[in-house]
Amino acid sequence: MAPNSVPDIALNDGNSIPQLGFGVFQLEPKDTARAVGTALEIGYRHIDTAQMYGNEAEVGQALRASGLDRGEVFVTSKLNNGFHRPDDARKAFEQTLRELKFDYLDLFLIHWPLPTRYDGDFVSTWKVLEELRDAGTVRSIGVSNFQVAHLERLAAEADVVPAVNQIEAHPYLGNEEVRAYDKAHGILTEAWSPIAQGNVLGDPTVVDVAEQVGRTPAQVVLRWHVQRGDIVFPKSTTPKRIEENFAIFDFTLDDTAMERLTSLDRGEDGRTGPNPDEFDYIPS
Repeated sequence: MAPNSVPDIALNDGNSIPQLGFGVFQLEPKDTARAVGTALEIGYRHIDTAQMYGNEAEVGQALRASGLDRGEVFVTSKLNNGFHRPDDARKAFEQTLRELKFDYLDLFLIHWPLPTRYDGDFVSTWKVLEELRDAGTVRSIGVSNFQVAHLERLAAEADVVPAVNQIEAHPYLGNEEVRAYDKAHGILTEAWSPIAQGNVLGDPTVVDVAEQVGRTPAQVVLRWHVQRGDIVFPKSTTPKRIEENFAIFDFTLDDTAMERLTSLDRGEDGRTGPNPDEFDYIPS
């Protein structure tokens, strides 16, 4: 096993999380165990999955096959959009533990706020996550794709501040308003789609910065995320790229390079995924 060179970041609940993880979004179950096994062999100790990805079982399988102790790997999953009702959320979480074959989960998130569904009530869903944390079956709880208004509502109506908020973020969508709210309230920001589904890798500015520091465009963009203080989890099924994405802690970007990448922000025009204020998908 490669040594883990990834720094841990403190969460607001006293736990910690590796700043770099491995994502399994859109990985077919048949490919997931192999890809996660490769990532763990390279040195990743943070895996991000979700109920709606359909590959939780394979994540657990890969961890057991790796020979690593359960406590050495930080695993996140997220609630299926179809299970926001409190009783459904409780049952769904138990199913996640069964799929993974874990006694506990490190981090569990509400995947989407779905403000146009369930009478706009994501607070009762959040209170179920608070129950799960109190029971010890999940160590940390958080949200995903929550906008400032959604976070403000939780602050007003719930007891626990989310440990993380996982949002779309990359040079074309800095998502600065949400990141600023997160930082001001002790919530760590996790960036999904960190390279905009590959769209930023051919950008002339990204390519130029990469050439100047002698790194690949993907490494430069991931390093930009890290220096912003965010958590990031790229995904790939290619061993070379999985290893390349891990090698971002032995160089730095200077202020000029950071500013050049940040200046690529296109606001909402840069978004590759759905708008959280409008997204209402529930799996059939």
